Amino acid sequence: MTDISSSLVKELREKTGAGMMDCKKALTEAKGDLEAAIDWLRTKGLSAAAKKSGRIAAEGLVGVTCSKIEGALVEVNAETDFVGRNEHFQTFVRETTTLAVQAKGNLEALQQAAYPGSPRTVQEELTHLIATIGENMTLRRTAYLKVGEGAVVPYIHNTIAPGLGRIGVLVALESSAPQDKLEGLGKQLAMHIAAASPISLTIEDVDSDALERERSIFREQAVASGKPAEFIDKMVEGRLRKFYEESVLLEQAFIMDGKTPVKEVVSNHEKEWKTPVKLIGFVRFGLGEGIEKAETDFAAEVAAQLEK
Repeated sequence: MTDISSSLVKELREKTGAGMMDCKKALTEAKGDLEAAIDWLRTKGLSAAAKKSGRIAAEGLVGVTCSKIEGALVEVNAETDFVGRNEHFQTFVRETTTLAVQAKGNLEALQQAAYPGSPRTVQEELTHLIATIGENMTLRRTAYLKVGEGAVVPYIHNTIAPGLGRIGVLVALESSAPQDKLEGLGKQLAMHIAAASPISLTIEDVDSDALERERSIFREQAVASGKPAEFIDKMVEGRLRKFYEESVLLEQAFIMDGKTPVKEVVSNHEKEWKTPVKLIGFVRFGLGEGIEKAETDFAAEVAAQLEK
């Protein structure tokens, strides 16, 4: 039997995008001949994933899972929203989301985790799914939250299937209050986060570069207004306060009444339940956010196909 080195398997994977076990089998069948192994994979349809890797994948699903004090989020992208309704794709996202709890927010660890009921890793299973379904797909990101005492509460907006949708949220509340009460509050906060898209939990958490960019814009606007120089700083600070109220979770007006700051909502529950309640973290995944989507002209695409 031909001895197949790990470096040769790695090289074949990089050239074809096929899974590790498929590459090893191909090299075994080809007796270590790399080009013959590539041809073997092509004939089996297992190298198709590599051809699709350049396509933009901004659709797909967000998955969420929780078990009282910990939870995880995963985003898996595909090219079209039809794939989000594919049973095999949904199963992959659901299984991967479950594994994400053990990965604790480490994307690489999640990619290399053993996929249930398969000899493949999660990443290899995804490559196999790409070849099966025929679209480019990516395991884009994962996140994890945990509390020592309290509740981590999930929420899915635009649900496609249980635990799967287009927007996923986790909220972490630290408290000794009853679990059902924390889950009720957490659900409301998660719905707020899904709708309001805060960029940070507190003012102190706002990214310094983003803050300076906003401050610079506000200053330019203030100067352009023609107001006297002594008013410029006050105008900038006023606009920064407005920015915080719109962008920072604890400063935002709660969507349930449109006026009470979220920090007061939490504080009011502390008083009602007579025990400390602390909102210590949140994560929000919006499907495809930040991915530059290609503009397509469907009529032009059809005309181009007819010309061939």
